[in-house]
Amino acid sequence: MTELTCKLLIIGGGPGGYVCGIRAGQLGVDTIVIEQEKLGGTCLNVGCIPSKAMIHAADHFHKMCTASDGPLGITAQNPAIDLAQTIAWKDGIVTRLNSGVAGLLKKAKVKLIQGTATVIDGKTVRVTGADGETTISAENLVIATGSSPVELPFLPFGDKIISSTEALSMRDIPKKLVVVGGGYIGLEIGTAFRKLGSEVTVVEAADRVLPQYDAALTAPLVASLKTLGVKVLTSVNAKTSGKDGLIIEENGKERALSADKILVTVGRRPRSDSASIQSLALTMDGPFIKIDERCQSSMRGVYAIGDVTGEPMLAHRAMAQGEMVAEIVAGHKRVWDKACIPAVCFTDPEIVTCGLSASEAKAKGIDSVTSSFPFAANGRAMTMEAETGFVRVIARKDNSLILGFQATGAGVAELSASFATAIEMGARLDDVGAIIHAHPTQSEAIQEASLAGLGHALHI
Repeated sequence: MTELTCKLLIIGGGPGGYVCGIRAGQLGVDTIVIEQEKLGGTCLNVGCIPSKAMIHAADHFHKMCTASDGPLGITAQNPAIDLAQTIAWKDGIVTRLNSGVAGLLKKAKVKLIQGTATVIDGKTVRVTGADGETTISAENLVIATGSSPVELPFLPFGDKIISSTEALSMRDIPKKLVVVGGGYIGLEIGTAFRKLGSEVTVVEAADRVLPQYDAALTAPLVASLKTLGVKVLTSVNAKTSGKDGLIIEENGKERALSADKILVTVGRRPRSDSASIQSLALTMDGPFIKIDERCQSSMRGVYAIGDVTGEPMLAHRAMAQGEMVAEIVAGHKRVWDKACIPAVCFTDPEIVTCGLSASEAKAKGIDSVTSSFPFAANGRAMTMEAETGFVRVIARKDNSLILGFQATGAGVAELSASFATAIEMGARLDDVGAIIHAHPTQSEAIQEASLAGLGHALHI
């Protein structure tokens, strides 16, 4: 058995873990990262990156299939897609990024150990890998074990019942795909396969898809799903799988939905029960590890970051936490003081939220004003055939301090950094309204929405 020591030991090489390792290495902290599978975690390998690659491919194919029906004078005949080649292209991107992360860790002089971690105590971890067992003693431990798809007991994964992981690796396009869960993961993947030619049905227990967002923000998406031919069944419960597909309960009656594949996307659960973490008897917040503003757990010297610490389960949140913890271990004075964490649904159209919504501001007792600007009045959106959607801004009524942004439309994910920058820097409506935005760009909608909040939008 090999025995090692280090100042910082990180369990998990996902976005939070590897960023924590890189930053710690940059600061001269003796660091070891343990990863059971591939570097990059869910996001890089079977989540964010591969799903966006598939969405991109599906969009291109769909545009070719429908180009002849559009106003641009383009004629496309008999487009076809080789899904196996598309998957190979997607896998190539993942491999390049895997290698990139490994190279960055090496550059930062961080030791990577491949294997399964078992926590012995708050400062000792045993790793079992291809080369045998290694015992590591560390001054500080970071738990970055991430999350995994929720499996419904009455729809266990296997055969035709799949999670997002299997959906992003299929070599054939299913003729009929039923998606259980109308959240962003199910809608992203379901929309992509509809554009690739599948008959797609979404089953959602709530009375509408993406119920965490207000109806105005999701209305363009609902209309798009209808146009694409995606069947959306709301207030419907999935019961079990049948011989030919999924058994659902609708209005108190059961019926069957034919399906070649059943994609279950009802959420993700933290891997707080992996690596014998429970043996530390840390204070928990439900299934999540409870942390303070420094990502410190209830045990001194033991930190937790990313999905294992709760919502929002976003890779960029994990990265920011990892960077902060590395600096804390290096002796820097850091606390979590972020004003906002942007979130994006890569649906068609895309949806972005950042900061507070009007209802959230009201719940906090803040008197706010809400203003918006439609892409139907934006020149760049018109030239892109992307007039659906809007940018909305929420600001304090007394001093115009910007509290939040929401947007829906083609490509609005790329506006999220502008939203977050304005909020983090304490911008007011007049600050953003006074910034010269390049014309013609979709970003002009940010300026115009801010001017609308001041009572003098220029183009509506």
